[in-house]
Amino acid sequence: MASPKRNPITNGAEWLNDRPVSLAAVKRPKVASVFIYRPETEWTYSHHPSLAFFKDRFYAIWSNGRQDEDAPGQRVLVATSADFLHWTMPRPLVDSVKDDQGTERVLTAAGFHQHGGTLVAYFGNYGPHKETTALQAVTTTDGEHWSAVREMRVPVTPNHGPQRTASGRLIICGHISFPYTDDPTGLTGWQMTGLYPPSMAATIKDDPVSFKEVAQTQGWSAALCEGSFYQTDDRVLHMLLRNTARGNDCRLWLTESQDDGANWATPVETDFSNTDAKFHFGRLPDGRYYYLGNPVGTGRTPLVLSIGRDGVHFNQHLILGDAHYERRRPGGAKGGEYGYPHSIIHDGYLCVIVSRQKEAVEVLRVALSEL
Repeated sequence: MASPKRNPITNGAEWLNDRPVSLAAVKRPKVASVFIYRPETEWTYSHHPSLAFFKDRFYAIWSNGRQDEDAPGQRVLVATSADFLHWTMPRPLVDSVKDDQGTERVLTAAGFHQHGGTLVAYFGNYGPHKETTALQAVTTTDGEHWSAVREMRVPVTPNHGPQRTASGRLIICGHISFPYTDDPTGLTGWQMTGLYPPSMAATIKDDPVSFKEVAQTQGWSAALCEGSFYQTDDRVLHMLLRNTARGNDCRLWLTESQDDGANWATPVETDFSNTDAKFHFGRLPDGRYYYLGNPVGTGRTPLVLSIGRDGVHFNQHLILGDAHYERRRPGGAKGGEYGYPHSIIHDGYLCVIVSRQKEAVEVLRVALSEL
């Protein structure tokens, strides 16, 4: 899929041989950080982290495997904190599970949603061959006691948890599907929609492999996945997507919805640089839009916060992290200094969670006054 004309959304990166090499006028704000998980000898794979603040405590969840990326037996861990700096010992929110034949499943942490005094934690569940993909959730009203697993009845492993639009609709950022519901609890009524063609609707599933099948069916040269969106004041939804196609992976792609997420336009390339990495978009309390990710460099470093006023030009750049983490244990597909960032805004801070070398989990925060 060649894009004859790029969408103007940009971070103003400087390019050399069609690769992003630097950002202009980068600043370094004061950042506080703390590791909340650094495994020593077992369960040494950690990834897909998310943050929430619920009833006076921070909550963090992430995927946790014995050694290799997305291998059977992968579970979901949770840790909490009252002050962001001191965290409880992580424990399984949902432990490793087996199917009826005794085969271990793969659970992937997928973010939070809260409504009416209930916190929902979502996770994807699929088999060792990416089969029977399902979105599931557990809920709590006190942060201590969690419900039994609930089925969301959509075949999705999300990239980020549900995000509310101006109308109150909830939309999940998947890879090639963006399910939505008008149930404010986020527990029922999920409807499938996305980038896949109607011919695939009856059998579509959204997991770490299916987006490649959609790209092949559509005849695209871009293998698009791991979306994150923001909504501008005209109520248009802008879903940015990672492109994993080798040799064509240095720019984000964009699909937009004019009807509150019911339908999505054919994706096009943007001038927003990326290094084949996941990212997170959001909006600051003063109305500015922000991006959090790895737009330049290698090895998913540095971690950059880019800010823009109009939702098109993200031209203010701040480095939140570029330190090296020494990986302690080997594992399949492990690497990346600041991987898969997720963020929330709370009490005057932008709070961030990342995986470090897909092994440790770290949280960082920067005061909004620094931005």
